[in-house]
Amino acid sequence: MPWKELSVMEQRKEFVMLASKEGANLRELCRRYEISPTTAYKWLGRFQGEGEAGLGNHSRRPQNSPLRTEETLEARILEAREAHPRWGARKLKRWIEDRGATGLPSASTIHAILRRNGQISTDESAAHQAWQRFEHAQPNDLWQMDFKGYFVTGAGRCHPLTVLDDHSRYVLCLGALGDERGASTQQRLIQTFRRYGLPWRMTMDNGAPWGDPERYTRFELWLMRMGIKVSHSRPYHPQTQGKDERFHRTLKAEVLQDQAFRDLAHAQQKFDEWLPIYNQERPHEALGMTTPATRYESSTRAYPEQLPELEYGSGDIVRKVQGKGELSYKNKLYVLGKAFSGCPVALRKIRSDDSLEVYFGIHHVATISPKESSITLEKGRRN
Repeated sequence: MPWKELSVMEQRKEFVMLASKEGANLRELCRRYEISPTTAYKWLGRFQGEGEAGLGNHSRRPQNSPLRTEETLEARILEAREAHPRWGARKLKRWIEDRGATGLPSASTIHAILRRNGQISTDESAAHQAWQRFEHAQPNDLWQMDFKGYFVTGAGRCHPLTVLDDHSRYVLCLGALGDERGASTQQRLIQTFRRYGLPWRMTMDNGAPWGDPERYTRFELWLMRMGIKVSHSRPYHPQTQGKDERFHRTLKAEVLQDQAFRDLAHAQQKFDEWLPIYNQERPHEALGMTTPATRYESSTRAYPEQLPELEYGSGDIVRKVQGKGELSYKNKLYVLGKAFSGCPVALRKIRSDDSLEVYFGIHHVATISPKESSITLEKGRRN
């Protein structure tokens, strides 16, 4: 069976990384990566016996001896900086050590070497300030999703779509899209779900195509239909999408800055070349200088190729939402929203005042107050 999208080497690396996690479902991963169990066991065996070098036809000379002289040490540091010109001393130190080198000096000494060789400016040093963020306890508890501001290619605009796992900072999607419409966004997200499975919750801003602070969108309902809870950042508070916003700055510095792209395909090629470095090689300061790959595990919830039917309990009052987004209860119409048109929803009595909660599948989406003839939307909890 074929390996698709990324290079063969990068797909093998990602597969063995996910398959090596404790409790990983090997057959489900084989299905997602479209390979046979025989092929999977072959690459897992080679990886366990030879490490990363066993996954490719080319060999990489191991760097398992100490850097003995100042000249050798300095040359190795400068080579690493040339390969990753936007990384600071701490990232470079960890990256070199991860490749088997020993005897490196402290990060402050490496910083001094870079400065002495004209590799770091004063402005750059001031720009790197670490700060603490809240993170969810497990991979796939929450994914953050956003569009980075568009940039212009030789053939038109590119809108990078990014999806990031909150716990691990693992970037699950970096797509070069030609627009920010629901159809193209959904198609790219389906590819991501097929590869990594479903999260329990996704958060995004209130912009198109997924958000509207006043009403539900079809995009939201599509996610909710699969059992994904949807929440939105507060208007004018982009910091509540902090990890994805921080990733956007890294993307700009390491890929987009001073780079010209012919078209969307060229941009996607560059994204695909860089993303494995970000996920699997680049030390992350918020992760104690480990990589996102060390903390990410594939979701156990597989993407459903057919959306599940909306089912409700025998005690529920079920209503089908009409074409204009209205539902009827005791001869009164309540506007739930056009996104729900044609969908069955359940009404459940909750208090002695005859109020009812409106459910779309497992999601509480509104509350009806018959006495006041009003309906209040219960949009997803905001971060």
